[in-house]
Formats: sequence, structure tokens, C-alpha cells
Amino acid sequence: MSLQDPTTTEGAIEECLDEINDFVATLDRYPPTAVAVAMSVHLQTLLSALVECDLCTPQQVRDFVQEFERDVSEEVEHCRPDRLFGDRARPKPPAL
Repeated sequence: MSLQDPTTTEGAIEECLDEINDFVATLDRYPPTAVAVAMSVHLQTLLSALVECDLCTPQQVRDFVQEFERDVSEEVEHCRPDRLFGDRARPKPPAL
């Protein structure tokens, strides 16, 4: 990925992803499309802030977005609709 932070500790991205996944799971009262649009707006704001704070360059953001678009396009081409967003008929596991 084009926006790698060399100071990130090993496992930090996986831990962050786990926390984001846990949070997104709490948004099940919203339609998936609303969550996707809200996440898109949030990502736009985050990427702009990275540039404003000189944590990356505009070119790095453009490269990241192009890579993101490629990855999403590949994923969508191989997507099965019955696997999107889990099985809604199956009950959620109890919270711990």
C-alpha cells in the first residue's frame, strides 16, 4: 500500500483493522450503502488531513486512491452477492 508509515509497529494495522471491524459491526442499524457513503466521506477527510499535516504528499494520496480503486474493482469482479455483509438470516453472536 502506498501510504505505509515506517514507524508503525508490527501488528498495528491488524489491530486497527480489528477495531474498525468491531465498530462497523455496531452500525448494523444503517443500510450498508449508508455506511459505505459515510466511510467514503470519512476517508476523504482523513486523506486531506494527512496532506495538510504533511504526513504524505498529494501524489501519495493519488497513488493510494488509484491502488484502492484497482483493489475494489478486482474484489467486485469476484464478488458473490450472497457473501456480502454476512448472512443476515443468521443471528449475530452475543456480545462479550
